[in-house]
Amino acid sequence: MRRRFVSALVFGLAGAALLVGLGVWQVRRLHWKEGLIARIEAKIAADPVAVPAAPDPVRDAYLPVVAGGRLTGQGLRVLTGVKFRGPGHLIVAVLETAGGRRLMVDLGFRPEGGDRSATGGSTGGAGRGGDGRVLAAIPAGQARITGNLIWPDEVDSFTPAPDLSRHLWFARDVPAMARVLGAEPVLIAARRVEGVATRADPMPVSTDGIPNDHRQYALTWFSLALVWLGMTGLLLWRITRRTD
Repeated sequence: MRRRFVSALVFGLAGAALLVGLGVWQVRRLHWKEGLIARIEAKIAADPVAVPAAPDPVRDAYLPVVAGGRLTGQGLRVLTGVKFRGPGHLIVAVLETAGGRRLMVDLGFRPEGGDRSATGGSTGGAGRGGDGRVLAAIPAGQARITGNLIWPDEVDSFTPAPDLSRHLWFARDVPAMARVLGAEPVLIAARRVEGVATRADPMPVSTDGIPNDHRQYALTWFSLALVWLGMTGLLLWRITRRTD
């Protein structure tokens, strides 16, 4: 019986130690993730600067920028949906700067049917894509865009190919969109659009989409460790009872 008692004790303590170790690891991950989110939020909220000459997807991710120029009327739509608002599209348009750069701008969310509800202002009505095809309801006119540089990681093996005949995309694939629109592989997520009516609601960059479930995971592992210790104690008690 003594050997059985010792074996159960060692097994129980080893299991509890493993579960506690996993909980501690999640706590460390939590602190790392909170620090990362804090740095990103600070970067997002910084004063905007001019778009770098050669933006880097790693170095310049979330960089606040301001750019002025002409919305050419060229662009595309990205199918999406917004909670409590339903389906719609993100409107990605081409901004041509005074220096001749062609930048892509995510102007924001336009609800399904919004293309048919123009309410004044200067809009393109119809423009042409980088391949020369006519696009419907992409804004055109002089504009000043304040926002953040992003390179969304939204494409996977399940993402349908874009319907180029309808200028409809199912994810924001920056390099591919840039090739179709004849623009730089740079996407500005607009926070504010001045000078032209877009009929789209800006979707500013935030950290809301960055998952941070490490606190719940840590509590789960620590809770399992307590349960494991309780079960070990019960087993040891039963072994001692049998010995008596």
